[in-house]
Amino acid sequence: MEIYASGDFDVEMKGDDSPLTRADVASHHAILAHLESTGIPVLSEEGRSIAYEERAAWSKLWIVDPIDGTKEFIKRNGEFTVNIALVEKGIPTIGVVYVPAKDELYVGISEGQDTFAIRTVGGEEGWSADAWIRAGQPIPAATKNRPFTVVASRSHMSPETADYIAGLKTIHGDVETISKGSSLKLCMVAAGEADCYPRFAPTMEWDTAAGHGVCLAAGCEVLNWELNAPLTYNRKELLNPWFLVSGPRMAEDQSK
Repeated sequence: MEIYASGDFDVEMKGDDSPLTRADVASHHAILAHLESTGIPVLSEEGRSIAYEERAAWSKLWIVDPIDGTKEFIKRNGEFTVNIALVEKGIPTIGVVYVPAKDELYVGISEGQDTFAIRTVGGEEGWSADAWIRAGQPIPAATKNRPFTVVASRSHMSPETADYIAGLKTIHGDVETISKGSSLKLCMVAAGEADCYPRFAPTMEWDTAAGHGVCLAAGCEVLNWELNAPLTYNRKELLNPWFLVSGPRMAEDQSK
C-alpha cells in the first residue's frame, strides 16, 4: 500500500502482456516469508515456474496471487486483492481474499465441522488473524428484494459472457449486471451480492483458488463449464477452463 500511495509502480510487461509492478514482487516475498514456515509448497504467480512432474506429488499446496487485478492497481480504482488458498487434493479448503484499499477481508474454511465463511471490514492495525475472524459477519447475507444479479469482469468481458447474460434475461427478465475487477467477483457471489459469475475468458489458477475457497464455504458452486463438474486445482495446465460460479439462489432456480 505504500507503493500504491506513492504511484511509483515501476510497471513491466510479462511475456503474456500482463503488467507486473514492484508491489506484486514485494507482496510475493512478504507472503512467502510467512508461508514457508508451514512446510507446505507454494505455487505463486510471481514465484518460479514449477514443472508439473514436481507439483503432481503435492497433495496439499498454497496457491497465491500476491496482487490479483494488477491492472486495477495501476488504475488506482481499489479493485485489487491479495489471494491465498490452501488446496488439498485439488479442492480449496481455505480461501483468504484481502482487499487492501478497502481494508476488507473474506475468509472461507471448509474442513468438516469447522466450515464457515465471513467478511470483515475495517480491521484495526495490529489485529491478529483470530481478531479478524471474530469480528467477521457470516456470508452469504440475505438477497432481499433485488433483481437477479450477474457479476462480470471489468477488463475481460467476452462475447460469450454477453451472450450468456442475454440468455439469463429470457429466464429472469430483469437482470442486473455489475462489473468488478480481480477475485472480488467470486466474493460477491459468496457474499450474496450476486447470483452468478460466468467466466468465459482466460484466468489462471491463482486468480480463482482463494475466491473459490470462500465460495465453497459459503455454499456456492464453482463448476468447470465444459465438464459440468467442480473446478479443480494443481492441474497440469494452470490456465483455467471456462467456469461458472453460482450462488444458492441460482441453484434453487435450477432445481425448479
